[in-house]
Amino acid sequence: MTVDPDRHATKMAKKKAARDKIMATKTDKKGLIIVHTGKGKGKSSAAFGMIFRCIAADMKCAVVQFIKGGMDCGERDLINAKFSDICEFYTMGEGFTWETQDRTRDIEMAQAAWEKSKDLIRDPSNKMVLLDEINIAIRYDYVDVNEVVKFLVEEKPDMTHVVLTGRNASDDLIEIADLVTEMELVKHPFRSGIKAQIGVEY
Repeated sequence: MTVDPDRHATKMAKKKAARDKIMATKTDKKGLIIVHTGKGKGKSSAAFGMIFRCIAADMKCAVVQFIKGGMDCGERDLINAKFSDICEFYTMGEGFTWETQDRTRDIEMAQAAWEKSKDLIRDPSNKMVLLDEINIAIRYDYVDVNEVVKFLVEEKPDMTHVVLTGRNASDDLIEIADLVTEMELVKHPFRSGIKAQIGVEY
C-alpha cells in the first residue's frame, strides 16, 4: 500500500493538534489506586514494571507480597540485592492456600501483611506501594475488603500510588480505583503441559 507522504504529514499534524488540545486539559496530579486483576498472566509483572520505574526515577517505594512465600521471585532477589535502599520488600505469605493447608495461619499472615501495608502507605516518603496478590487474600476473607477500601479512601496520602494485584478483584475495590486493568486469558502454556519457567513467571 502506497501512502502519500504529504497527505500522511497533514493527517498526523491534525492528530497531534487534537491530542495536544486534550492533553492541555489534563493538569491534575494525584496518587492513584491501581488494580490489576483478571485470569490472564501479567498482573504482578506489570505492577513490578511500575516499581522498577519508580526505582529508576529515584522514588522511594515498597512491596508487600500477600501470598507468595517460599517460591523463588526474581524481582525480590534483584530488589533486595541492588535496590533495598530505595525499595523495601516484604514477603509475608507462605504460599498458596492449597500448599499451606492451614487457614488460621494464612489469616494470621495476611493480617500481618495488611498491617505492614498500612504502615508503608501511611509513610509519605513512599511514592508507590505494591500489594501483590492482596486480591486473593480479600477473596478468601483473610483481609476485610471494607477495611481496605475505608483505609485507602480515608488514610492514603494524596500523592501516594497504591497498586493491588490478584484475580477476582472486589467490586468495591474496583469502584474506588482510579485505574483498573483486567488481564484476559487467551492462551497459556500451562494448559499445554508446560510448567512455570524462570524469567517468565518468576
